[in-house]
Amino acid sequence: MKVRMHAAGRWAKGVCLAAIIFALAGCGVQSPPEPPRVEIPQKITDLRAVQTGSTINISFTMPTLATDGELLNKPVEIEIFRSISPSGRQPAPPDTSNTPWLSLTSHELPRYVHNGKFEYLLQMPPEEFRQRVGSTFSFAIVALTRGFRGRPRRSLPSNTAETPLLDVARPVTNLQVKPSQTALLLTWTKPSETLTGAAPMHLSGYRIYQSGTGKPGTFQLLATTDTTRYADANFQFGREYYFCVSAVTTLDGSQAESEPSAAVSITPRDVFPPPVPTGLQAFNAAGAVDLLWNASAAPDLAGYNVYRSTDGGPFERINKQLAPTPIFHDATVTPGHRYQYSVTAVDLSGNESGRSQPASVATPAPGRP
Repeated sequence: MKVRMHAAGRWAKGVCLAAIIFALAGCGVQSPPEPPRVEIPQKITDLRAVQTGSTINISFTMPTLATDGELLNKPVEIEIFRSISPSGRQPAPPDTSNTPWLSLTSHELPRYVHNGKFEYLLQMPPEEFRQRVGSTFSFAIVALTRGFRGRPRRSLPSNTAETPLLDVARPVTNLQVKPSQTALLLTWTKPSETLTGAAPMHLSGYRIYQSGTGKPGTFQLLATTDTTRYADANFQFGREYYFCVSAVTTLDGSQAESEPSAAVSITPRDVFPPPVPTGLQAFNAAGAVDLLWNASAAPDLAGYNVYRSTDGGPFERINKQLAPTPIFHDATVTPGHRYQYSVTAVDLSGNESGRSQPASVATPAPGRP
């Protein structure tokens, strides 16, 4: 009996000890709280400054990640720094330690950000533009969030974007677009003066832009040319197109565009017939006439029509459906007559070419071989 009581006592002590250890584990000492995350935007690396007319377009991609590689959760603000270096002097980078030239809060940014792209248009009135021509504009961007008590958490300064202010040409005028069978032909008038009224001595070419809707922001660069005409062969009949053209000024390795011309729209219609068929030949063939001619090279060819004249009479169409190939078998002739044949080509829009040069054949009289 004493042995049993001693064993039971040891078992009870073990259970109590296990319970104490479990309780201590459950009530262990907590680790210190983690400090709040500091969201510093990553550095902007694609800042650009491009002159169009008397406007400088400042653009970059809005930061979405913090320096820790995680997504930014706090609202982002933007500071723009600017410096202007007079003509003939080395461009000075903006001082990002000073007061920014322009600050935009998170509430103001949606006006300038579309699909993650920031764009700000620095528009200069004529008098300021005249005074600033030849100066170099330099820009840098700092993005920031707000921490405890509104303390700013600034990114590193962006790359510096520079653009010299060139005396660009006035907008292109008299833009016209005319369709042909193979291309849309664009022509325009060369600008006669710059924005300051001088002769356009540094005009280097033109840029053609195209849109399917004509809405602002939808025009895409189509081509460049150094003449006042361009042929756009990549088009479809029945589709609407919008075009505008800008003049390019090049000076000391820098380029700038004029304001674009007024947009011109066109919906080309296929009213152009295929080429006239050539090489028509006619042969007697056992109570019938066989015709052969050269195949048409028209890319939208639908087929051919065949016309016949009997003994000098008028030409009349004799095929009920378009002939799909340049071969035709006329089994409706009768012996002892003279026939003339002519063929036309028809495209998918129903345009019919002129008639080919005729080919003649006389069918044998009855009883003659």
